[in-house]
Amino acid sequence: MHTLTTSFVLGYHGCGASVADRLVAGEDFKKSTNAYDWLGPGIYFWESNPVRGIQFAEELKSSERGRTRIRKPAVVGAAIDLGLCLDLTTAAGIAQLKIAYDELLSISAKAKFELPQNHSDGLRRNLDCAVIEMLHRIRGDAGEAPVDTVRGIFIEGERIYPTSGFFQKTHVQICVCNPDMIKGVFRVPDSQLRRS
Repeated sequence: MHTLTTSFVLGYHGCGASVADRLVAGEDFKKSTNAYDWLGPGIYFWESNPVRGIQFAEELKSSERGRTRIRKPAVVGAAIDLGLCLDLTTAAGIAQLKIAYDELLSISAKAKFELPQNHSDGLRRNLDCAVIEMLHRIRGDAGEAPVDTVRGIFIEGERIYPTSGFFQKTHVQICVCNPDMIKGVFRVPDSQLRRS
């Protein structure tokens, strides 16, 4: 857990066009609180990746996934201060997560309940969400400052070429737990949404 030295990043939020208009006009983002959210409850952004943001919105339009229904896909950008960041790209962040998992495992054994499971589709990550929520609880119980953001790398999609270690949808995702860390919202120019 740390406050990054260069803590501002640009994040991109895939949504419907009407939602994008309201966000740019100043409406607050709504937190996601699904039991399967990859990085726990919060507001989700694709770090430095507006194309992946619009792809996500297009995927929501063409699927029955979740409660979200998108008619016209869009993406908005945001300047985000990572603040106190649970950065799962660092050894310190991974160590914190391991402690939270061990605690959740211990509680489940004592209380005799089954841990949630990540689903084989790779999209619904109930266990990961529960572990991150446990980490938030541990920090709160210890009187430590709450986490502002959670950041992680996700490898998704098909290999770019045979035997490649690179995948088409690999991305860095940011979950903003503290909405005050969103310092500004902006429209994304169409030129930044080209896939080439």
